[in-house]
Amino acid sequence: MEISVLVSDDLHLSRLGLAALLERHDGFRVAGVTDSNLDALEFAESHRPDVAVISFEGADDNAIAIAEKISTLPGCRSVLLATAFTRSVVRQAFAAGIGGMVTRSVPPRQFFEAIHRVHQGERVFDAELTVAALVNEDCPLTLREFSVLEHASRGDTVVEIAARLHLSQGTVRNYLSSMVTKLGARNRIDALRIARDSHWV
Repeated sequence: MEISVLVSDDLHLSRLGLAALLERHDGFRVAGVTDSNLDALEFAESHRPDVAVISFEGADDNAIAIAEKISTLPGCRSVLLATAFTRSVVRQAFAAGIGGMVTRSVPPRQFFEAIHRVHQGERVFDAELTVAALVNEDCPLTLREFSVLEHASRGDTVVEIAARLHLSQGTVRNYLSSMVTKLGARNRIDALRIARDSHWV
């Protein structure tokens, strides 16, 4: 049975190259290609591909949120594809429930394997990078609190954080208050300073 794959990449040659690579491999069918993540979400909502491959290069702030939304659609999973991933991005993607993260430097065989594993319900993250990103022995924050903190560190308001993480505004405020308490900070600004000084964000 073929795995239907959606490819989303704003670079024309990269998008066509990924689609051609997948089409040449038995077991895959390219369900569609898009040049924006918002188009990818709309396509996924209408056509429900098995796996959506979403390109992410750091400048596109909605890539993780879109991949998360796609992964919540019945029968859909998502994979982020990038040149490199920072610890912050790994934490966000892991907490968001995204199926996996693959770097562009991997050989095709590993790329195909990642899609297969994600389709089967596994999560595909580089073990070393994930451990480094998620294990902060001196940090008391949960993964969801990390997500809220990282959005706050970029200047997002409570309303924006709630919308991007699919939480209520009250829940976001509770997370922020909890972080202030756990970090022994005076306020949110002080909590952000502590987190930055500790290299958590």
